[in-house]
Amino acid sequence: MNLQDYIRDIQDFPKPGIGFKDITPLLISPEATAFCLETLANSLQNQKIDKVIGVESRGFFFGILLAQKLNAGFIPVRKPKKLPFDTISASYELEYGSDTLEMHVDAIQPGDKILIHDDVLATGGTAKAVCELVEQLGGEIVQINFLMELSFLNGREKLGNKEIFAALTY
Repeated sequence: MNLQDYIRDIQDFPKPGIGFKDITPLLISPEATAFCLETLANSLQNQKIDKVIGVESRGFFFGILLAQKLNAGFIPVRKPKKLPFDTISASYELEYGSDTLEMHVDAIQPGDKILIHDDVLATGGTAKAVCELVEQLGGEIVQINFLMELSFLNGREKLGNKEIFAALTY
């Protein structure tokens, strides 16, 4: 199965000059969703994962599926003031602005094996911010995985020597 057949390009979204990769066609197809989930899970090669982080909001779709498949807990990382308990936060730059992410302070215990999942690796700012949150709480990042990587934006460079996997690369 070619997952690229299930990604729709939307020009000038969310602002002029940005080419948005719409994953809605992928989510509509149960077969493509199952294939993508298997692709993402198989990249871990039987590594132990205690918790999966899903990054707001498109990282939630496969993040929760990965957590269930791996028999791991799920941690939502959200934009400011969306989580009801005490949080830690990290700010970051992205290709069209800046933002902040938050996570509950009790989401990770020292030594927890963590899989970070998001939909797109672009400039790497979002993933780097999530890595900072995990490391603040003493978690060990096993892998950062993505539905797709926009390799021309060089996001891997911000993530150092972290294990990175993308189901699709553009």
